[in-house]
Amino acid sequence: MEEKTSTFLIIASTVAALGGLLFGFDTAVISGTTPFIQPFFHLSDVGLGWTVSSLLIGCIIGVTLSGRPGDLFGRRNTLRAAALVFFVSAVGSSLAARLWVFIVFRFFGGIAVGTASMLSPMYISEISPGARRGALVSLNQLAIVIGILIAFFSNYLLVGVGPDNWRWMLAVMGLPALFFFISLLFVPESPRWLVQKGKTEEAFGILSRINGSEKASTELRDIESSVHNEERGTYREVFSKELRPLLMIGVLLAIFQQMTGINSIMYYAPIIFQKIGNGTSSALMQTIAVGAVNLTFTIVSLKLIDRWGRKPLLIVGAIGMVVSLAVIAIAFFTHHFEGYLILVFILIFIASFAVSIGPVAWVVIAEIFPNKLRSKAMSVAIVTLWTFTFLVSLTFPVILDRLGGGAAFAIFGVMCLLLLFYVIFRLPETKGKSLEELERILVSKRG
Repeated sequence: MEEKTSTFLIIASTVAALGGLLFGFDTAVISGTTPFIQPFFHLSDVGLGWTVSSLLIGCIIGVTLSGRPGDLFGRRNTLRAAALVFFVSAVGSSLAARLWVFIVFRFFGGIAVGTASMLSPMYISEISPGARRGALVSLNQLAIVIGILIAFFSNYLLVGVGPDNWRWMLAVMGLPALFFFISLLFVPESPRWLVQKGKTEEAFGILSRINGSEKASTELRDIESSVHNEERGTYREVFSKELRPLLMIGVLLAIFQQMTGINSIMYYAPIIFQKIGNGTSSALMQTIAVGAVNLTFTIVSLKLIDRWGRKPLLIVGAIGMVVSLAVIAIAFFTHHFEGYLILVFILIFIASFAVSIGPVAWVVIAEIFPNKLRSKAMSVAIVTLWTFTFLVSLTFPVILDRLGGGAAFAIFGVMCLLLLFYVIFRLPETKGKSLEELERILVSKRG
């Protein structure tokens, strides 16, 4: 029975995590197209930043708008709609002949990605038992990095197909979107959402398949008590004095995750490698190594997050990022690019990120907020994440061109150092507790 229950839970969580695959695939695909869309659309460095970042504006709006449909129609149905929108975006952007058409389709793709980035980890956190929630929510990050690796490999294979290679790179994004939509037809709705809608028997059936009947009864009572004793949450409560400390945890982790510079490397990896003297094909091949390391160490994090806890992983990862970014910055300042020095330390940085703030930020954001405020509070944290993704992605090509790689990576290194201090002195540990237990502990402590 245990094996069967585990399989059901893993399948449902994995399917939901495919929303992260859309995010990861798009992140990496656009990095492969940048050397080609820049001359095709006659883009300056600023124009390239705006074009790449247009998806991120859609992401911000998608996160903002997805909470309400997620509460009204369910996490699963809203994710289905997002998958279809992303498919249309992939096809439309690949066929665009004018820049404004390209940006419009990228923007709508961003709405879909933002919706998935909000609801996928929420769904997984709501369906997972406390003892396994960290690893299961981390599946979202694992799907992100799998999407990145597949897209890097796809870009490398398609780079030689001719002048329209960038169109094929973008069109391929439609395949994971269709796969995500079809897979969502075979997973259940969130039991917590079902209880909110009065569908208690259906919720009990799902919880029984996850935990067995005895544990399901206990968890169902906890969920019912939590749902029935709460009024509908408001944004006023999210920003209230009582919840502000928890909101700050989510917001600061979101900011730190992006201010490490991870998406600058993911979006602009080929340009970085070209800056240090590699050709386009060689640069795209090296991005595959970036994706492979990202995937490997995300799996390591998946194994350790519920065993070690959130804080130890963050501390180890932050130290690794500080050291690697310092070496990269010095190499750029001194123009010492011998051999594979930059590549090696970029890979160390990627490994450190992937084992720590990459998955852990999503896990903590999905688990620290009270049930009635979870969707709204998560939306604030994830809007912050996408806003800083947009700002960093928009400004990075300009900083890289005008100030140089040394300044860019030094700024990211300082942010990783601040992350290290924040985790050591301010971040609470959340491993191993149900969402209802965390609500009682954290809210009472902060209240």
